Amino acid sequence: MQDAAPKPRGPQADLLAGLAAEPWPAADFAAALLAWFDVHGRKDLPWQRPATPYRVWVSEIMLQQTQVAVVVPYFERFMDRFPGVQALAAAEQDAVLHLWSGLGYYARARNLHQAARLVMERHGGALPRDMGALTALPGIGRSTAGAIRSLAHGEREPILDGNCKRVLARCFAVAGWPGRGEVLNALWRLADELTPARRTGAYNQAMMDLGATLCTRAAPACARCPLAARCIALRQGAQQAYPAPKPRRENPVRRTRLLLPVTPDGRLLLERRPPAGVWGGLWVPPALAEADLDRDWEDATADWCRQRLGALPLRLEMLPPRRHSFTHFHLDIEASLLHLHTTPPHVADGAGAVWVQPTAPGNLGLPAPIRRLLDEAAARLALSAGTEPPV
Repeated sequence: MQDAAPKPRGPQADLLAGLAAEPWPAADFAAALLAWFDVHGRKDLPWQRPATPYRVWVSEIMLQQTQVAVVVPYFERFMDRFPGVQALAAAEQDAVLHLWSGLGYYARARNLHQAARLVMERHGGALPRDMGALTALPGIGRSTAGAIRSLAHGEREPILDGNCKRVLARCFAVAGWPGRGEVLNALWRLADELTPARRTGAYNQAMMDLGATLCTRAAPACARCPLAARCIALRQGAQQAYPAPKPRRENPVRRTRLLLPVTPDGRLLLERRPPAGVWGGLWVPPALAEADLDRDWEDATADWCRQRLGALPLRLEMLPPRRHSFTHFHLDIEASLLHLHTTPPHVADGAGAVWVQPTAPGNLGLPAPIRRLLDEAAARLALSAGTEPPV
């Protein structure tokens, strides 16, 4: 006869022994969560002081795909520069993207800026309260609109950010990847059923806080969770199975060759990217055309210099290759400094191109890897000139 499996001992055994057999009724679920929030919830975040519709909106957009600790300094700088919709709408896109540099997912910033202008044009400068009008604005989906309505106005509106999806998927054992339509719909039904009519803003904040601080992706703190008593995933011992991860696939690898023309006084050429696509609207060094990527580096660069600058560089200086990973692909970057004997007279500062000092590029929207590339270029140029590299 085979020996029975050993029974759990210690705190985990005590926790499992106390679990109820049925999931939470909606009223009890909300009551347990709000009681926990009153003691442990986050109530002093910058966008909560005060929780105006504009501040909640900006914070929710920044918090997409980004943790609170990262967002806080960006949010505070953004509010200092753009304290309201009118200031944001009146700003140049470069100013908005400059303050977003480093947060990534730059389409969020472009949509935020465009939406602010639409709020001025269509809604008299006040972020609309109506759900349909909110979701008609660029970058505002159902969950973001729900957060604005509940956190800023106290309206009963469910939300479903990544933290909420994880809490609900575990507590009610919702199988499958939330990116699948049927799974997402099931989570929305749960969110709607469980959201209370009173203290909705506190409840929604509690859901986000619980997912961020206790019901985390790795090593959830189930022993301290106010929902543990009826959590199905915990009863199954399968917390890591919920929610199911996105189906794995190998991200493709793309290549780019960046050219950094350098004038005798140490300025580099940057060009504005098209509005859509990778780094849309941001400033980056010129790149070789895709058709030239497999050509000899020096030959392709020489042709580009003749066509774009009207002259060949004195010398090329290769920088170390690097890889930057996006959500859906990896980008392998090769870059070189093109040392010029003079500033090309026909390549002047304009709407699409600008010569900048790499240590002080001004208020331009720069992707984080390009900012690092400029810092490296500045250090190389300082060494070539026999001066101290910039700190």
